[in-house]
Amino acid sequence: MTDPAALFDSVRDEAGRVLVGNEDILEGMTISLLTRGHVLLEGVPGVAKTTIANLFARTLGLEYRRVQMTPDLLPADITGTRIYRSQTGEFDLQKGPVFSNIVVADEINRATPKTQSALLEAMQEQQVTIEGETHKLPSPFMLIATQNPIEMEGTFGLPEAQRDRFSLKLRVDIPDRQLETRLLDAFDAEPELSAEQVQRVVTREEILEARAVVQDVFVKDSVRDYILDIVEATRTTSDLAYGASPRAAITLLQTAKARAAIEGRDYVIPDDVKQLATQVLAHRFVLSTDAELSDVSPESIIRTILDTVTPPEGNYQNVAVSAVGDGGDTLDDGVPTNDGDENN
Repeated sequence: MTDPAALFDSVRDEAGRVLVGNEDILEGMTISLLTRGHVLLEGVPGVAKTTIANLFARTLGLEYRRVQMTPDLLPADITGTRIYRSQTGEFDLQKGPVFSNIVVADEINRATPKTQSALLEAMQEQQVTIEGETHKLPSPFMLIATQNPIEMEGTFGLPEAQRDRFSLKLRVDIPDRQLETRLLDAFDAEPELSAEQVQRVVTREEILEARAVVQDVFVKDSVRDYILDIVEATRTTSDLAYGASPRAAITLLQTAKARAAIEGRDYVIPDDVKQLATQVLAHRFVLSTDAELSDVSPESIIRTILDTVTPPEGNYQNVAVSAVGDGGDTLDDGVPTNDGDENN
């Protein structure tokens, strides 16, 4: 199952045995997994943020660990430490929960900044340093952090440097009445419904192969310029003190390729970029003082930018490759010279 589209379909269908709705959240998690990224899940209590992460990990057959973030949690509680064994007279490494494929940091904004920062090296380098010794984390590695947006007392907001390391911020909303009716019906019929009932449908090797497929997705120069135009617009608007970073531009490119692959295409279209722009960019922004006083939201800024920046038009496929595959010659700019269909 090296096809990212088939991989996502399998994950969605298996998780759907328990999960009602939230397919867009599963898609965002799959996109992040295929691009070596991390996800920030935001939602009010009781919308199944942790359950979604658990279901996702179980369908992939990956090792899953959950850490409840609290103010008294220490960095060593996450990364691990060395423990003295009196029987042997030596110090043994006690690995922390970060040594897993998928780590859920539940209510990450309840941990102190010192503990939050313990995750930075793991997120960026996929390794941790314990008492001066570096240890590689298992591959694939993905951090899924959850936070509650309605409680501010006793919380520590994520610093800009750490927010920038999350590929996507996904908002888990309250379900509409139709979905909630299905949810009640499901638990009325089976009160013990839980994540333990789903089965593994994807292997680790298939995940790594699907990542390679995503890497080969074609991005036309005009679409690449479209990404740069959007990112540049975030840096020039007066509503933002700080816009998107170069890391954000790279992430928008990579996630757009993953979405294209999940949609069954080997090339990116502007709609891939549009659909992911808010999830990739909004959480990285630092609002200007005037924007904060005017209650301007990062999401509204993204919508304005997308309405302002003109997307490219034309054929987004790799015309040169398609034309050569059809046996025709191509000019230097990749335009086919044969008399066949130029849109192949």
